Amino acid sequence: MSALPEAYGAALERAMVHATDWLASVPTRPVRPQYDADQVASSLLPRLPDEATEAADVVDELASLAEPGLMAIQSGRFFGWVMGGTLPAAMAADWLVSAWDQNTGLRFATPAAAAIEESAAAWLLDLLHLPATADVGFTTGATTANFVGLAAGRQYLMDQAGWDLEGLGLSGAPRITVFAGRERHAAVDLALRYLGLGACVPVDADAEGRIRPDALAEAMEQQPGPSLVVLQAGNLHSGAFDPMKEAIAVAHDRGAWVHVDGAFGLWAAVSPVLRQRLAGVELADSWATDAHKTLNVPYDCGLAIVSSPEAMRRAFSIHTSYFIATDAGPGDPFEKVPELSRRARGIPVWAALRQLGRNGVIAMVEGLAANARALAKGLAAIPGVEVLNDVVFTQVSVSFGSDDRTRRVTQRLMAEGAVWMSGSSWRGRDILRISVSNWSTNADDVETSVEAVRQALEAEPEA
Repeated sequence: MSALPEAYGAALERAMVHATDWLASVPTRPVRPQYDADQVASSLLPRLPDEATEAADVVDELASLAEPGLMAIQSGRFFGWVMGGTLPAAMAADWLVSAWDQNTGLRFATPAAAAIEESAAAWLLDLLHLPATADVGFTTGATTANFVGLAAGRQYLMDQAGWDLEGLGLSGAPRITVFAGRERHAAVDLALRYLGLGACVPVDADAEGRIRPDALAEAMEQQPGPSLVVLQAGNLHSGAFDPMKEAIAVAHDRGAWVHVDGAFGLWAAVSPVLRQRLAGVELADSWATDAHKTLNVPYDCGLAIVSSPEAMRRAFSIHTSYFIATDAGPGDPFEKVPELSRRARGIPVWAALRQLGRNGVIAMVEGLAANARALAKGLAAIPGVEVLNDVVFTQVSVSFGSDDRTRRVTQRLMAEGAVWMSGSSWRGRDILRISVSNWSTNADDVETSVEAVRQALEAEPEA
């Protein structure tokens, strides 16, 4: 009999105990880590031992070493960045993904993983009200999802110009001009750098960070030719959405490919209440979002959605003799992402959607937005607090008067650890930025968080 089950059993049992203990501690533990990276490093062995260690003992050692350096990102009081918690079914499915160890590249070789991801993709397109014929790739995150959408756009535009991108590369190719709002996320610039497209033309935005369609039209008139337009569903600081219908019309009238960076905000499209803020988003050519943000699946899981499967697959497909390719309509998973080898990221997505159901996804998204409004209302009632943005989705930006006081209050909040909210800069001011992303955040978390801010503010008077 194979010793394989016995080889894993003890280690997995210890992992289960430590995982359960961790999850049980999250609601009451400080959100901040107790140790910094140097303190954790000081506890690690400086030299790899010569002899082997029992797997279960390794798991015990790992859990003990890591625990004081862990951020309670799953806490309902974590608002530092746009990071969701993890839904129970998604976490359990992710464990199965590791156990099954499927290299999700070829449909023929890993049919279960491919079929489940295809099911999740179809559910997502339906929920987000995007074209049912679009391709969906499961990437590492929104940065890579933006990369995929923009790569598909680059391929499409080069094909339209009659340029052999695969054979000739970019040297001597027609210049593609990229237009994006001044308040775009830096991940867009990073993706453009990866693609060799250079810096974008920044387009003026309004006070909430929304791109101005008239400014876009003017900028595009000044620089005609092949172009990509990047729009934003969910501003980093205000949560605001670019005027999709108007901006897409401007871009398409000039032959541009339109990509939507919707890392967290694209999920507003699932809600009958919030969807109006994204009116026309389905008219774009590609979209990027994260499932490990608003959908609350484990890291990592981005979603790259492209309306033209041909452009996506021309950008990422490769043919080699040892692949057993499929002629099926859905295509092979590797044709939709910049990886030949990857874990089955779409399986936890399927599990999260299956756990929640359509109504549950809608309720969760609307609940996140409601918690953001509740936090903004509670904070605005505190003397000395100014809410700077229209709270239209899950982002709240706050000032405590001077930049100096705002920084000090932010630092105190992070040091005390009852909640975690991060500092940033917006409209030329230092701010406290709050991102509501966790499915488990409830009214008690909101109340506790407002009180934590009140106490930090009182402890840091204006100089």
